[in-house]
Parts: sequence; C-alpha cells; structure tokens
Amino acid sequence: MNSLAPLPTPSGSASASPCIGVFDSGVGGLTVLRELHRVLPGVPLHYVADSANAPYGQRTPEFIIQRCLVLTEHLHQAGAQVLVLACNTATAHAISALRQRWPDLPIVGTEPGIKPAVAASRNGRIGVMATTSTISSARYRGLIERHAGTAQVHSQACPGLVDLIETGELDSPALSRLLRELCLPLQQAGVDTVLMGCTHYPLIQAQIQAVLGPQVQLLNIETAVAQQAARLWGELKLPATAAEMVLETTGDAAALSSFVQRALGWQLQARSLSI
Repeated sequence: MNSLAPLPTPSGSASASPCIGVFDSGVGGLTVLRELHRVLPGVPLHYVADSANAPYGQRTPEFIIQRCLVLTEHLHQAGAQVLVLACNTATAHAISALRQRWPDLPIVGTEPGIKPAVAASRNGRIGVMATTSTISSARYRGLIERHAGTAQVHSQACPGLVDLIETGELDSPALSRLLRELCLPLQQAGVDTVLMGCTHYPLIQAQIQAVLGPQVQLLNIETAVAQQAARLWGELKLPATAAEMVLETTGDAAALSSFVQRALGWQLQARSLSI
C-alpha cells in the first residue's frame, strides 16, 4: 500500500508546534494514521505506538487508563491540539477519564460502528471482531443497547490476534489458523456483516475477507474517525505549519520503521520513547 498524498517530512525531534496527536497500543493505529494523512495531507501528525505494553486487550481497565493518561500528557506537551485514540480498547476504557482530565482538548475515539453495521446488514445478523477487553467493556455493551435494535450482534473476542499482527508476519500460517478459528463461530451464526472492532484488523483485512468469504461485508471505522478529527482541526482555525510526521514507540523503533515501510509504503524513521 502506498500513501495517497505526498508524505510529510519526518521530524527528528518532538515539537510543540500544533499537530494532531494519535496513539495506539501498537501498530494498529497506523490504519487511522494513514486515513488521517489522506484526509489532511497538509497537517502535522504525531503518532505514538505503546508497543512495550501491547496488546491492551489483555490488560486491566486500570492499567489501560493509566497508560492513556501518560500518552496523552506526552502528546499534549508535544503540541497536540486534537487527540485521536486510534484504539478501540483504549476508547472503551479511558476516553471518559481523558476528557475529564483535559476538558478543553478535542478527543476523537474509535469504537465499533454498530449503528452503520445494522443499516448495512441484509439479514440482521452482525458479527463484531474485537479484543476481549473491548467486548467486556460497559461502553461496548452500551453501543449495542443503543443501536442494535432488533439485529442480532454476535461478539467474537479475538485473543492472540493483535499479538500476531504486531510481529509483522501478516501472511504466517499461525495467523491463518487463528483467523479460521475465530471466524468459524461468525460463519456458523450466518452473519452477513462483520465489524472490525480493532484498528489492527484492517491491516489483515484481505486475510479476514478470504476466510469469511465474499458474501460477508467487512466494515471499519478509520474514515469516520479521520473525518471527525478533520472537522475538529478545522474548527481551531490554526495557521498553516510544515506538514511533518513524527513516529514514536515505547518498543523497538527499528521494528516500527520497518513495519511502516512494509504496510504503508512510507519511508519514515521512528524513534524510541521512554515513558
């Protein structure tokens, strides 16, 4: 995959100039970053992958909230004027705490689009693939209660899937085996629409589609998240600045740089972050 607009110049150090801050537990949020760059090609973007603590889906809510507070403080200090939680699990557990801590910072969350899935389904049977933590959250249950109506929602927790995606081996036999196992209950339920309820999953959308079959439509939320961030950024009416992109990780910077090149076709050098 290649970028859909000229790639911003990579930055060598954190800047306090206005930018959109984006974070995820690891590489999953790159799908949101890619869409943000497509929608806002001239806007500085600052991405943090908390890879040292990935995946969030197997962490406690308390741990997730604490990490999100730390990452948001870092991005806020670096100049983020809009924050994007490019992680369904982080949104489910921490967005309320972040909005309470930074009431004046526009924050965009990422969560399964139950309402558009209901509208898109032909037979009223919808599957949701997400982390165990997302599916067990009160926020997720609330989405179903508010938007599912008479539709049947089959929630499929996907333990281990983010871990395999994080390795970068997106065509491995282990990944194929796990996908067949995870998709089988959804196939048996006869769903015709499946929501990818984790930003990591669009990185393997072709593999998921191959297992489910062409009769099942896959939905993600990256475009809607990017459009909401663009609207909030536009409302700030900030002066134009250089459209640089910063990539940071609490894990292996070389591994993130390599993943970005393979998955997005971007030549960017990530740097290590100790927070």
